[in-house]
Amino acid sequence: MGKKVLIVDDSLYMRTLIKDALEEGGYEIVGQAANGEEAIDLAFELQPDIITLDNILPDMIGTDILKVYKDEGLLSKVFMISAVGQESVIQEGMKLGAEDYIVKPFTSEQLVQALSKV
Repeated sequence: MGKKVLIVDDSLYMRTLIKDALEEGGYEIVGQAANGEEAIDLAFELQPDIITLDNILPDMIGTDILKVYKDEGLLSKVFMISAVGQESVIQEGMKLGAEDYIVKPFTSEQLVQALSKV
């Protein structure tokens, strides 16, 4: 089986898009979260290899979630995915340990290619 992935996005459409692209790329989707609280609970419960993390969630922003992951010593590789491509946000995400920052919209190929780097 491929690497285990947790998908975090408040949009069901986007989660489905990511899920389909990654399953096609050989990844195993072990969980999906629609908000920050779920993203944190599921990450520690499931210990996925990879987490795709939307930056704008209803209850938190992705960079705050990243801080929790880092402070608590989560080993998952985190890929931020957001429609917000501001350099400052990207820099903050990378500084907090994100592997990469993928700006929406993206193609399935771009997503799988980005994740294949880990």
